[in-house]
Amino acid sequence: MQLAKLCLGAALAAVMAAAAAQEAAKSVQGGVEKNYQVGDASPVGQAEMHHNINPKAPPMTKDEFEKGKNIYFQRCAGCHGVLRKGATGKPLTTDKTIANGTEYLKVFIKYGSAGGMPNWGTSGELTDAEVDLMARYVQQEPPTPPEWGMKEMMASLKVFVPPSQRPAKKMNDLDLGDLFSVTLRDAGEIALIDGKSKKIVKVIKTGYAVHISRMSQSGRYLYVIGRDARINLIDLWMPEPTNVAEIKVGLEARSVETSKFKGFEDRYAIAGTYWPPQFVIMEGDSLRPLRIESTRGMTVGTQEYHPEPRVASIVGSHFNPEFIVNAKETGKILVVNYRDLNNLKITAINAAQFLHDGGMDSTGRYFLVAANASNKIAVVDTKEDRLAALVDVGKVPHPGRGANFVHPKFGPVWATSHLGDETVSLIGTDPKKHKDQAWRVVQTLKAQGGGSLFIKTHPKSRNLWVDTPLNPEAKHSQSIAVFDIRNLEKGYEVLPIGEWAGIADDGAKRIVQPEYNRAGDEVWFSVWSAKDKASALVVVDDRTRKLKAVIKDPRLVTPTGKFNINNTRHDVY
Repeated sequence: MQLAKLCLGAALAAVMAAAAAQEAAKSVQGGVEKNYQVGDASPVGQAEMHHNINPKAPPMTKDEFEKGKNIYFQRCAGCHGVLRKGATGKPLTTDKTIANGTEYLKVFIKYGSAGGMPNWGTSGELTDAEVDLMARYVQQEPPTPPEWGMKEMMASLKVFVPPSQRPAKKMNDLDLGDLFSVTLRDAGEIALIDGKSKKIVKVIKTGYAVHISRMSQSGRYLYVIGRDARINLIDLWMPEPTNVAEIKVGLEARSVETSKFKGFEDRYAIAGTYWPPQFVIMEGDSLRPLRIESTRGMTVGTQEYHPEPRVASIVGSHFNPEFIVNAKETGKILVVNYRDLNNLKITAINAAQFLHDGGMDSTGRYFLVAANASNKIAVVDTKEDRLAALVDVGKVPHPGRGANFVHPKFGPVWATSHLGDETVSLIGTDPKKHKDQAWRVVQTLKAQGGGSLFIKTHPKSRNLWVDTPLNPEAKHSQSIAVFDIRNLEKGYEVLPIGEWAGIADDGAKRIVQPEYNRAGDEVWFSVWSAKDKASALVVVDDRTRKLKAVIKDPRLVTPTGKFNINNTRHDVY
């Protein structure tokens, strides 16, 4: 018992020392940053769940359990998982939490850790009473959300304009190739903005916190998916862009994609969910669900069963009638052949935990995806359906779709930035003409700092842009770093995008996600502040790196992701 107390005291001291060091270094993340990283108000928490009483855990009333459940899904589920099995964050299963005890957990929750656990108490996000509540809550058995199958999907399906009643040709004068779909995160909307005039064409209601926008291969249909797993199908050929169908494919989701292979253009759509852990293939023009497949199974490496492998990202193959589905927790990449849905063929490729986001190389043959907690990039040959390589990179890679360009020395490369450090990793992508450089880091650049979410360039550009919206230093989060691809050794230039926005209030003004226009001569940046603060979009001339335009509108509430229709449709990044 005495030894246990000494160990507990040492552990508490270590946690408190780490927290003190963090505060001294002023590296505590703000509320917006934490919300983005940990998942923010998970829609799963709104579902009815049973209170599983653990007799070994500290007692909780029903009201306390409900409050703890809500806090957990708002703050913790994104990192630790719905079932607390762990992902980016460590497992919080009862065999571990009860052994640690309430006092240890209270200190850990209040002060955080140097390993990335936010200091929920000292940052003011949780009161001492709430910290105590959460220390007791995580010692209870985790409640299991309900499943979501064909019955629930069909009940949520709404086809507002049947395919037979839609126009046979484009019925408006919009330049769809230079239209931008802009996520208005906290408003539950997207804004369609014309690339030339910089005017909002239309604001469309969608699901909560749209994660991505994806285009059908024909360029007609825009698919957006919110964190609440609601998909909106927008027909861009209508007299004005119109939401023609919607469906709710689960309780929480991040990914949607459409069929791209020749002969299957626009035929199918696919969405993957965080809960339940599964994906569904749908009719491309109506969203009617056709086939649902679970991702539950064994993890790579340890070969242990995991009940919650969330679908993080999906891309459509250009070489086969296939979707590439990434299961985060198991570290498996599922190649789903949609040629015959009744005899569905799924090839499971072992990669690494925990798969997240990624994009194609410049040829469209190789898919590079971040296994962020493993600090690796997995490379998939989508022509031969095999793992081409696992590449060690920096800490917690987060490339978005990444950036392709021709390196002056090493030939074609694909780049990723990182959440966990200031580096940018350049990976060789040409196994034919640059075999010695293929699938290894050929150069590491040093950018502004950690907290990067997106990196971007364009085939017609000489610039490489790296954001740092989650960096705790305002001077980094409110600016952008840009490298000259022809002279990478020169280092980066910093552009004060937040200052250029001309926003007078005290909003966070985090600069997130560079996105090019179709011509590749403009770069658009989101200036992302809180819901009750002014936000904006800033457009920069790519050649001169000078301010070109600022887009301000009361309807631009928390703009984050921006997706140029042409570049998204053709995988230009």
